[in-house]
Amino acid sequence: LTWLMLAKTLGAILFGILNAFVPALIALFFIDLAHVDWLTVVVSVVLIAVTSTFLGLFIAVSVNEVFEAQTFSNFFRFPMVFLCGLFFPIEKLPMFVRPLSYIVPLTYGADLLKQGIHHEGHLAPVLSLTALLGFAIILFFISKRNIQRRWIY
Repeated sequence: LTWLMLAKTLGAILFGILNAFVPALIALFFIDLAHVDWLTVVVSVVLIAVTSTFLGLFIAVSVNEVFEAQTFSNFFRFPMVFLCGLFFPIEKLPMFVRPLSYIVPLTYGADLLKQGIHHEGHLAPVLSLTALLGFAIILFFISKRNIQRRWIY
């Protein structure tokens, strides 16, 4: 089952990685990217793609109908985008909302990207890497358990 799940999600992971680098390819023609730490950027993009795919897998195996998965995924996606620090710095969020930012996987991915592109991450890169790996592993195994409970008797 583990190999089947990894095989089924590999396409989504690769699609996410390729989509993430389209803006970088376009940017090559317009701005100087010599200062970018490409290793950090590539690692963060891969980990964001893996974690996002496994979050999608978790949602997909937790519902009965496709339309429920789409609705349920929006429940995670929209708050995540605004809480992760991409559009608004976490430090500028209201104090009572900030703790929510740190339970969102994208917070750690966005911080790693900031570190790789601007060298301005607020979290230790090791913390972000560990958090993203942890989220990915936890989401994968929760999804696996849900599949085993619902479809494998």
